[in-house]
Amino acid sequence: MFFKKIGVIGGGTMGQGIAEMLAVKGLDVLLVEKSTEKLDHAYSMIEASLDKQLEKWAITQAEKKLILSRIHKVTHLAELGACELVIETISEDLEAKKQVFAELDRVCPSNIILASNTSTLSLTELASSTKYPDRVIGMHFIYPVAKVELVEIIRGLKTSDATFNETKRFVEEVVQKKGVMVYESPGFVTTRISCILINEALHVLQEGVASAEDIDNAMRIGYNFQYGPLEMADRFGLDSVLAALERMFREFGDIKYRPSVLLKKMVRAGHLGVKTGVGFFKYDKDGDRL
Repeated sequence: MFFKKIGVIGGGTMGQGIAEMLAVKGLDVLLVEKSTEKLDHAYSMIEASLDKQLEKWAITQAEKKLILSRIHKVTHLAELGACELVIETISEDLEAKKQVFAELDRVCPSNIILASNTSTLSLTELASSTKYPDRVIGMHFIYPVAKVELVEIIRGLKTSDATFNETKRFVEEVVQKKGVMVYESPGFVTTRISCILINEALHVLQEGVASAEDIDNAMRIGYNFQYGPLEMADRFGLDSVLAALERMFREFGDIKYRPSVLLKKMVRAGHLGVKTGVGFFKYDKDGDRL
């Protein structure tokens, strides 16, 4: 299959990152959101990301203009029928995702791969809402999309070898990231392990063993992490971390996945991390630490 036009559903943080990364790679992107207001916001955030790169001389003004010209704003899923691949990146709501996949199944020819960026949900269950479950697969990009050179490729129960092989080729040859094959399991590999790390850091903080700053410095400097576990949680979104832990706790029934009381308290307070400007640390509107 020749990949030229890719659909991206959802203009949140991950959708913005994936759309920008694909456009940088020279692909045309159809970015879908429910309303023109949300689309305009997503587009403006992508432009702001490119402006930051422009300030650092990482790209030129001409390159910025070319990248933006490849991103097309769309409000109807029906327009994705012309894509070679569609990546869904909406919030982790199983029923909402199933509705999206059922609609995509109607508007996209049966040979088009339908991928989800889900970090915890069952690909088998998402595929069950379609007539062609063999073409449904997980393509879990990790934040920040442009910097992390890894994609988890998750096989559902009925994902075909052809779908997996084409997806892996897309990830490694077109997007030029490392693809790791994962058989479906709650949290897959990266979410399952990172959420345990974050949850344990929360317990350490709650017990007063060390401050948030020192916990993060211990892991960031001591073990060469890009971010410490608490800043990692802020960047994922504390609500997303809580949802992932709760889902794994339900699925596995193992106490190690039970979310920290402190995490629940932070989410109830609306301190969700970068997206609200405050979590365990404070951030400016561009997501940089204050």
